[in-house]
Amino acid sequence: MTRNKVEICGVDTSKLPVLNNEEMRKLFQDMQNGDMSAREKLVNGNLRLVLSVIQRFNNRGEYVDDLFQVGCIGLMKSIDNFDLSQNVKFSTYAVPMIIGEIRRYLRDNNPIRVSRSLRDIAYKALQVRERLMSLTSREPTAEEIAKELNVPHEEIVFALDAIQDPVSLFEPIYNDGGDPIYVMDQLSDEKSRDMQWIEEIALKEGMRRLNEREKLILTKRFFQGKTQMEVAEEIGISQAQVSRLEKAAIKQMGKNIQ
Repeated sequence: MTRNKVEICGVDTSKLPVLNNEEMRKLFQDMQNGDMSAREKLVNGNLRLVLSVIQRFNNRGEYVDDLFQVGCIGLMKSIDNFDLSQNVKFSTYAVPMIIGEIRRYLRDNNPIRVSRSLRDIAYKALQVRERLMSLTSREPTAEEIAKELNVPHEEIVFALDAIQDPVSLFEPIYNDGGDPIYVMDQLSDEKSRDMQWIEEIALKEGMRRLNEREKLILTKRFFQGKTQMEVAEEIGISQAQVSRLEKAAIKQMGKNIQ
């Protein structure tokens, strides 16, 4: 098999059909009138949609064939539940359902185990969330979801948080072509100042020859424990600029204290 593989689960992806809106509408009408061959054509005609969705999950270390099969389950569910009378494109309706099916699969196979009861609450909360979003066209609050399920608000927040995938501190979240900004750059330092007094003395000594803006950034970041985003908002520059100035100042400071 070549590196540029086009076959997934025995399906040659380079030969998948593409349906236009008129063909889709006709097939949905036929399917709803009992023609199951129309359903099969709808599935085959939208497999490219599944392929585009699973590309978002390429960095999870999962087999692409497994993700494709799970995505197809989401596609079939969306086909079976799509309402032609609603003025919504099928892809707009199907993509969240495909993503949801893949996320459920990934959560169920997550090495960090979550209790069954907690996972059940989380899944019910996600279902209520999707239903409320379709009714109100906005993101519902945790309080609204809790009210629908008649469970404490804190339990909803805890359950939804428990099923989230862990994130590496070194995962890049922004890159404007320069140095990337990582998750760890967004975290405040909540350690006791008493445990850091030696490091602070060294920092102050190294900061003596920096310009005022560099001193201000390092003071807010390392003495006040603020995030790069908070510093950027306070002094009126972008977060990327804060990141670059911070790195340059630390490099210069290292030379100053040698």
